[in-house]
Amino acid sequence: MPNFCDIFHLKYVIVALIMVSTARIYVNAGATQLTKDNIDMTLASNELVFINFYAEWCHFSNMLAPVFDEAADKIKEAFPEANRVVIGKVDCDAESSVASRFHISKYPTLKIIRNGVPVKREYRGQRSSEAFVKFITKQLEDPIKEFYDLKHLLNLDDKKRMIIGYFDKKEVPEYQTFRRVAMNLKDDCQFHVGFGTCSDQGCEVGEFIKLFDSSQAMHPPGQPIIVFRPDKALSNDEDETYKGSLMNYDELNIWIQEKCVPLVREITFENAEELTEEGLPFLILFHQPDDIASVKDFKDIVATTLTDEKQNFNFLTADGLKFAHPLHHLGKSPSDLPLIAIDSFRHMYLFPNFQDIFTPGKLKQFLKDLYSGKLHREFHYGPDANSESPQIDGQVKTPTAPPESSFKKLAPSKNRYTLLKDEL
Repeated sequence: MPNFCDIFHLKYVIVALIMVSTARIYVNAGATQLTKDNIDMTLASNELVFINFYAEWCHFSNMLAPVFDEAADKIKEAFPEANRVVIGKVDCDAESSVASRFHISKYPTLKIIRNGVPVKREYRGQRSSEAFVKFITKQLEDPIKEFYDLKHLLNLDDKKRMIIGYFDKKEVPEYQTFRRVAMNLKDDCQFHVGFGTCSDQGCEVGEFIKLFDSSQAMHPPGQPIIVFRPDKALSNDEDETYKGSLMNYDELNIWIQEKCVPLVREITFENAEELTEEGLPFLILFHQPDDIASVKDFKDIVATTLTDEKQNFNFLTADGLKFAHPLHHLGKSPSDLPLIAIDSFRHMYLFPNFQDIFTPGKLKQFLKDLYSGKLHREFHYGPDANSESPQIDGQVKTPTAPPESSFKKLAPSKNRYTLLKDEL
């Protein structure tokens, strides 16, 4: 029989194991600590990563920490699958290179990374564990709508850009590539998919192809098909079939991104904050809600003459009735529409005459005049000597100070949640 010392030793070992196990559970609880050594692998191997960028000295960061850790535990329990979602945190003082990489200037900042690609808009919703769980659950929803009858494709909303795929079955690797891209771009396009052989759908592959105007090449049975359908209300472009490799994620992602993220976007009160966060000046067409022709003309001019400026400007259209306040700052009203203006986030500048967009080089020069300082200079000191002097009733117009930016007021407040580095 074991003696007292053996029993005591056994109890000690058991208690020690329980303490170690409990400590391990405590250490592993909450959000995953991300550093320069593990962040790249984490981002590359997970569908979704939600990161809290914090600073230990920040009061708001300390308030958020237990809430974020609690949400992380709930999300792990709700989505236990490997490579699905990681809730992470970065100590920005200890990991300054990581913080700089993600342009972190305030604490705490919450960012979503989808398949290794940062989402442009930061999380700005309610900061509770329940809100975080709800947000992540929404983010992980399948963005692809499945159709079961090819006739369904004839009734889709032609006013929205969409990507339509057709695969033999969901388990094929090509579909998994398609799904990853759809997760990245679900905010920019509609995604639809059908599965099964032609006999399953009661059709010929050719019937599917006929639904898309520009898809002339016949696809053999069993070969996946992906087609982009543009916004038919604003474009005469035909449907376009993807001709690259469906096994190449980067290639497919670039192709769909080019189709789904248009060169010219519409600004609304819902997406204005996100657009301002991109940090580029706006070139905006203000138009009447039913003026489709001017929108199309503006898009055509931008696409044919200003594509090399897309790294310097955001090209936008705006409902001139909803955005009447910026027009008022420019001394205009909805009766003056359509009109074009630049908002530099400091000042607004009016393009003199909308019809001048059809004069080669005129709109491009307007953009160059912003960066050269000419627009600002002429507002303060009058037209340059080599410029055409704007005249009213034969008199040279007296220049006024440029109107202040209207859209910077729609940007997120720098002090909305926390402290900035430059406030210390």
